[in-house]
Amino acid sequence: MSEQQTQSQTRHVVVVGAGMAGVQTAVALREQGFTGAVTLIGAEPHQPYDRPPLSKAILLGKSEGSAFEVDFDALGVDLRLGLEVTGVRPAERRVVTEAGEVGYDTLVIATGAEPLTLPGTGGVPGVHLLRTLDDARRLRPVLDQRHRIVVVGAGWIGAEFATAAREAGCEVTVVEAADRPLAGALPAEVAAPMADWYAEAGADLLTGARVASIGPGEVRLADGRVLAADAVIVGIGARPATGWLAGSGIEVGPEGAITADARLRTSLPDVYAVGDCVSFPSARFGERLLVHHWDNALQGPRTVAADIVGEAASDYDPVPYFWSEQFGRFVQYAGHHAAADELVRRGDPSTTPWSVCWLREGALVAVLAVGRPRDLAQGRKLIESGARLDPTKVADPSTPLKSTTRT
Repeated sequence: MSEQQTQSQTRHVVVVGAGMAGVQTAVALREQGFTGAVTLIGAEPHQPYDRPPLSKAILLGKSEGSAFEVDFDALGVDLRLGLEVTGVRPAERRVVTEAGEVGYDTLVIATGAEPLTLPGTGGVPGVHLLRTLDDARRLRPVLDQRHRIVVVGAGWIGAEFATAAREAGCEVTVVEAADRPLAGALPAEVAAPMADWYAEAGADLLTGARVASIGPGEVRLADGRVLAADAVIVGIGARPATGWLAGSGIEVGPEGAITADARLRTSLPDVYAVGDCVSFPSARFGERLLVHHWDNALQGPRTVAADIVGEAASDYDPVPYFWSEQFGRFVQYAGHHAAADELVRRGDPSTTPWSVCWLREGALVAVLAVGRPRDLAQGRKLIESGARLDPTKVADPSTPLKSTTRT
């Protein structure tokens, strides 16, 4: 073991944030042989838990929780829950909490993202966000009573909540300011057909509709329409939870994400960032990525842990992946399509299943699969390999994607 590796084993690593990224960082450190002290600090009082079930099983009362199956005592991890971290003093290597300061040798920031709120809705009865276990538990009785629900935002979380509310028998109206669902995530020619899913499920989708105000029992739109609402769910996006870093000297970008390097190291020595709160440079896609998805929070900690213990870690350059269950469809996405120069459809989007592939100079850079998991699995490997594909073969949904490479 090198001197650097030996020194790393005696250091105290403090991880701020007890979601997927924080928990996996603690686990990865132990898996990679780190023997120093590890402290994991979480703002919520609950045992660390997985978030995807919040908009599905927990919301519908099919599960009471989704705690990670991690024995923190056996791992030798000091778990401190219900403790809000309010600042960091890098010169003294200390984080500031409501209960005092905690010293560190190495700091890992894994505070995730926080949902955006609608201005003027603070304290209005019946207005909800869906980000935490407590949020899901508060919303469960709302669905049980089959209330009239208005969902603001037709993004991923809005669609998933609308799906659950319809399954619970609620009357659902979704209000979207853009002209289609998922306007911020997918191009119009891909997202537009998804608008039909709402009507098929019995939900009303109002596009090009802006919220003027929300009051008790109603949502007033900018065009004068008034929607009756026993409850309002706001799902208009999220931003990195990094406000507590103000004045620390840790560099953040215009979107609020910590700007890390290819090893997820921040602008300060011995300070790392992982998960939804950080952007990182991608050589694969030629730009800096900010990925707000579960798989990123699972994969990134391995790079951080390897760098902390002094291993020759490779740069963090994943093929981003996420999935969404909505209106009876399993939607998966892998890659990053921003720089694509060709879009190829596999199947008719008016039916299920179907896929869309994005190519750049003939190489696959992203794939969206609706009910075609093999396309996703094979496409992800093709993106990783950088193989060039034959667009004519790609367009044939009967041809496996792995068989569309150019010879």
